[in-house]
Amino acid sequence: MSTPNLRPQIFLGADHRGFKLAEALMVWAKDNDLPIFHLGALSLDPEDDYVDYAVAVANRVRDEIESQRPALGILVCGSGVGVDIVANKTLHIRSCLGFSEDQVRRARSDDDVNVLSLGADYIDIELAKKLVMLFLSTPFNTQEERYGRRLRKIEDLSVL
Repeated sequence: MSTPNLRPQIFLGADHRGFKLAEALMVWAKDNDLPIFHLGALSLDPEDDYVDYAVAVANRVRDEIESQRPALGILVCGSGVGVDIVANKTLHIRSCLGFSEDQVRRARSDDDVNVLSLGADYIDIELAKKLVMLFLSTPFNTQEERYGRRLRKIEDLSVL
């Protein structure tokens, strides 16, 4: 679960299909003083694999969480589905495919997702910025015991 009152490390990764959207997000993040660490792709390579970037981001988020430091990840590929699947195979990662503002808000508040996966083929930069801002600013709803109970059950399922 997220650690309150500490600013999380934010890690971004994208493959060639998400490259343009990720680059635009990085410019926007810099303009808004959002400290996002870009883990690649740092250049456009049509032969790269989304798996590599999803693993890099998920592992960094996991490592921070295991060190008791808050962290969040943002992944971008063409559909968003591939990176979402890969991220969810990593211990302590709860990734969601973000496609609407309400859905991302609920994913953070109810499920404390720590990775947001975006589909560059289906959303534009303006929606992506809104989704990322909601992802970064929406706290987990610690007032509802049922949400914590559900997350503990999910953690108990982890076998990695």
